[in-house]
Amino acid sequence: MAGAVYTLLVEVGRKAGDGLPEEAAGAGLVCYAAGRDEAEAVRETVAVLKQADLAPLDVTSYGTLEERLAAGAEIDEDERALMRRAADENAVIVAQVTPFEN
Repeated sequence: MAGAVYTLLVEVGRKAGDGLPEEAAGAGLVCYAAGRDEAEAVRETVAVLKQADLAPLDVTSYGTLEERLAAGAEIDEDERALMRRAADENAVIVAQVTPFEN
């Protein structure tokens, strides 16, 4: 079973078949990823996104639920539910996709 769920912001570039709007230069994806540690969560997220024909360029971790709360973040119930789902399914959940304009 996974050790924790990490909140990750992944920047992706363009790639044929990526499903992003034609005019987008890339996108930012908020992901919740289960892993024994942060490095595993990042590796799994990058692998899943590559399988989905996305081109990950950079990953920023905002830590676990506990780390985010300790830093003063306010986390609503919808976000917590997505984190629980990632933990329960030992999965990567893409919660939000924000295309970048050219």
